[in-house]
Amino acid sequence: MGLMDNMKAKLGPARDKVSDLARQHGDKVQHGLDKAAKAVDERTKHKYSDRIQAGTGKAKEAMDRLAHKEGPGPARTTGDPTPPTRPEGPPPAS
Repeated sequence: MGLMDNMKAKLGPARDKVSDLARQHGDKVQHGLDKAAKAVDERTKHKYSDRIQAGTGKAKEAMDRLAHKEGPGPARTTGDPTPPTRPEGPPPAS
């Protein structure tokens, strides 16, 4: 058995535990992320709002992946349940 196989075998139970905790407490963690983002945004006088929002969205996506809430395909950062639409056909020529 190689080094990577040994590591995967030892980290498997830990990954499952983290996944279970993310499922159980994901709403609390996401609430904490929102609260922290709001505090940081206010302390920086909204100078970095776009970066804070982007970072918060990525952290929430990571939580969803840990909790296995996400299905196949790209992750969505909005609360909109409808999938993103793609324009049909090539873009108009200019």
